[in-house]
Amino acid sequence: MLMRETPVFIDGPVGQLEALYLDLDEAKGIALICHPNPVQGGTMLNKVISTLQRTARDDGLITLRFNYRGVGASAGSSDMGEGEVDDAQAAAKWLRDKHPDLPMTLFGFSFGGFVAATLGGRLEAEGETLKHLFMVAPAVMRITSVDALPQKGALTIIQPDNDEVVEPQLVYDWSDKLPRPHELLKVAECGHFFHGKLTDLKDLILPRLSN
Repeated sequence: MLMRETPVFIDGPVGQLEALYLDLDEAKGIALICHPNPVQGGTMLNKVISTLQRTARDDGLITLRFNYRGVGASAGSSDMGEGEVDDAQAAAKWLRDKHPDLPMTLFGFSFGGFVAATLGGRLEAEGETLKHLFMVAPAVMRITSVDALPQKGALTIIQPDNDEVVEPQLVYDWSDKLPRPHELLKVAECGHFFHGKLTDLKDLILPRLSN
């Protein structure tokens, strides 16, 4: 059966947020997916984001991906910081309100890694226990304190070894100093946008979703 996402609009902090939503019968969880840098062309249609959405779908998760403020048909203008986290929080609330009893997984790619991680900390402070947080080639330099991250649930960091956007060693050093339990996966011969490696990315994530 072909499963297509449905275009939706979500009430965000500064106006509507454009999103794509996939509902599933007998889903085992929900997944929110945060896209890369909005001022450098990042959108919810980025190919890495699309791969993350399909991977979550294939594991039986209801998915929601969305455009931050100022991207696509989303209202407002880019904030490049807390504003995008506010947008993600509104999207997470919309998804949670529709599915109050399903465990939540967060995905973030590049700038979206910062957004998803910071959002996870906010949600945990509100009483949400995340099942899993995936940070893919994450912009860790934007995370000012590890205390902003969620402390419960699984955390997986996936970093390309040949990343030309986010310095790999920066991510490795950040991982080394991260006090909470987590898994760091290094992808050999791979650049930031996973050219030719999207199948590898899916193969890394899928078994960890199933655990």
